[in-house]
Amino acid sequence: MKKILFSFVLLALVINQARAQEEQSRVITTAVPFLLIAGDARASGTGDVGVATSPDAYSQQWNPAKYVFAKKQIGIGVSYTPFLAELVNDISLLQANFYKRNERSAFAFSLRYFGLGEIELRQNANDPGEIVKPNEFAFDGSYSLKLSDRFSMAVAGRYIRSNLRLQQVDANAQAGTTFAVDVAGYYQSEEIAYNNFDGRWRFGFNISNIGPKISYDEGGQENFIPTNLKFGGGFDFIFDESNKLAISTEFNKLLVPTPRDFDNDGDIDAEDNEEYQNISFFSGIFESFGDAPDGFSEELKEFTWALGAEYVYQDAFALRAGYFNESEDKGARKFFTLGAGFQFKAATIDVSYLFSSSSVRNPLENTLRFSLTFNLGNDFLEF
Repeated sequence: MKKILFSFVLLALVINQARAQEEQSRVITTAVPFLLIAGDARASGTGDVGVATSPDAYSQQWNPAKYVFAKKQIGIGVSYTPFLAELVNDISLLQANFYKRNERSAFAFSLRYFGLGEIELRQNANDPGEIVKPNEFAFDGSYSLKLSDRFSMAVAGRYIRSNLRLQQVDANAQAGTTFAVDVAGYYQSEEIAYNNFDGRWRFGFNISNIGPKISYDEGGQENFIPTNLKFGGGFDFIFDESNKLAISTEFNKLLVPTPRDFDNDGDIDAEDNEEYQNISFFSGIFESFGDAPDGFSEELKEFTWALGAEYVYQDAFALRAGYFNESEDKGARKFFTLGAGFQFKAATIDVSYLFSSSSVRNPLENTLRFSLTFNLGNDFLEF
C-alpha cells in the first residue's frame, strides 16, 4: 500500500465520500476535513453528538462553552482514531486536550494531528524511492465565561497547517496554513423534579472554523475550510443517584457555498469552478443558507442530524449508542455507533465502534476508537 501514487492516497482520504457522478453532483467538499472527524470515543459512541452533551475534556471540538460547567477543576484527555483501518494500519487521528476551570470561567487547549502514514515515492521501477509522511494538524485555545448561572459562551482561536502537497511531487508546492475562530454557547437548566425522576435540559450551539481559505502554492487554487454550524439539545433522566440516562440530538450544516452551474450551460465546468473560487469565505457563510440550485428543499438536505443516548451507572460505567444521517445527495453518510466508558478513580477509558448503514463505504467503518481522560483537582458541586 505504500508503493502507490500520492494522488491516489488523497483521493482515498476524501472524508465527504463524494459518489461517482453519473449525474451532476453538488456534494460540498472542503480542505482539511479532518477537523470534522469525531476525535474522542465518547462523542463518537453517541453518533457524533457533542454540542449539547454534558462537558468533558474533549468539549473543545464540540462546544468549548461547556467547560465552565465541568464537574472537575482540571481535565486532560488523549484519544486515538484509526482511519481507513481496513486498508492500511498507519493512518490515524491523534488528539490531546487540556482544560482548567475556575468559578465562572475556563480556558482550554487542544492539538489534533492527522497523519497519513509513510508513502514511498518512485520515479520508476529502479528508483530506490523516498519515504514521505504527509500530515495535517490544528492547535487551538479557547476561553469560556458564564454569563449567568445557567448560560455560558466561549470563543476559540485555531491555527491550521496542512502538509499534503509535497515538493517531491510538485516543486511549487508548500504546506497550506490558515487560522480560524469558533463562537459557542451552552445552556444547562437546574435539576427539575418530575413525578418519578429528576431531569435537566441542555442546549448548545457552535459556529466553528470561521476563517480564510487555504492554498498549497502561491497563486494557486484557494480551498474553503469546513466552517460549520452545529446546534442541538438534550435531556438528562436522573432516576436516582446511581442511574442516569441522557438523550441528545444534534444538527450540522457546512457554511460553505454549494457547487453550482453559474453560467447555466448544464454542466459544472472549469469556468464555474473559477467563479466558485472567487467567493470569499465570509460571503460564502451567508450564501450557504440560500444558494442551493434546487431551492429550500436542497438546503434542507445540507443539514445532517444525529441522535445519541448515554446510560451512566454510579458515574463509573457508561453504555452509549447513536445514529448519524446525511442526505443521499450530499455525501450519504449514514451509520450507527456503540460505545462504553469505564472510570477508575481519576482515570476514564472510553471506546466506540462504528458500522455503516449506507451503500457508500465510511472510512471509519468497523473501527474501534479509544480515549483516555484524567479528571483532577477540586470538585464543583453546583452542577
